[in-house]
Amino acid sequence: MTTMAKTLILTGTDIAAAMTARDYLGPVEAAFIALAEGRASMPAPLHVPAEGGGFHAKAARMSWPDGRDFAAVKVNANFPGNPARHGLPTIQGALILSDARNGAVLALMDSTEITRRRTAAATAIALDRLAPAKLERLAILGCGDLAPAQLEAALAVRRPARILAFDIVPAALARFVTLAEERFAVAVEPTAGVAGAVRGSAAVLAATTSTTPVVVRDMLAPGAFVAAVGADATHKSEIAPDVLRDARIVVDSLEQCADFGDLRHGIAAGAVARRQDHPSLGDVVLGRKPGRTSPDDIVVFDSTGIAVQDVAAAAAVYDRAIRTGAGTAVQLR
Repeated sequence: MTTMAKTLILTGTDIAAAMTARDYLGPVEAAFIALAEGRASMPAPLHVPAEGGGFHAKAARMSWPDGRDFAAVKVNANFPGNPARHGLPTIQGALILSDARNGAVLALMDSTEITRRRTAAATAIALDRLAPAKLERLAILGCGDLAPAQLEAALAVRRPARILAFDIVPAALARFVTLAEERFAVAVEPTAGVAGAVRGSAAVLAATTSTTPVVVRDMLAPGAFVAAVGADATHKSEIAPDVLRDARIVVDSLEQCADFGDLRHGIAAGAVARRQDHPSLGDVVLGRKPGRTSPDDIVVFDSTGIAVQDVAAAAAVYDRAIRTGAGTAVQLR
């Protein structure tokens, strides 16, 4: 009788201790490459509505050039009223990582740390590839849970001379400014509005929960780069259609962006054609398609968050945990 392999249980604390922001950059870039090369597959995300929120499931399989093959299924619960009503996080969830060659359940891990870090890594990769070479000013819109990870990942690839930030909640903005100084030793300048942060900035990282556009065309100078991270559901929107009309749009997944990213709203407004050939970040990394065609291009990275990022990030976490002895091994059956 074959002995079942043990499953590693990894908490958010385990994962945070095992991996730095820079550690996610390679795996997440590999995920975009795998998708572009046809070594990854992803079904459409699944949404289960519930009173006051809902559950979102994403799954993918990814094969590595060295023969490794992993699959992951992630389920996140999103209940925006949790902090005020129940003292719980808005997002909670778990990820199952399996060996795609035999189905063995390798790990069960907290998904919020994985999601936060792989999202920030994608932003940083896009920033490095698509932002102007001279990055004097960086704007951060939305200073919630994702903002520190976004800033840390961005600082791993670029060092802007000035960083400006805005959030509609003054206390969140103040906390972020303090955290940036204490944790990353960088000064973040708070602004009184979106325009104050965006105008004059060569790069904008938007990770808000807005349901109406916050970045409009007249805020952006020629050559500006915008990472649109917040629109991960059909009701969310950060980037105005007039920006998308004039921009070169790079997607994480064309299907997802057209279904529930900012691209969806551009298509609905008639500013962008659904069938337009928007390059993927994987295509840009591989050099198959240019990220920008001129220094004056406004480039928008529509980042909806794709499941292959979860697979690659979780596999990297699992490998690190095995090497370092992190987590708790259990026999599921």
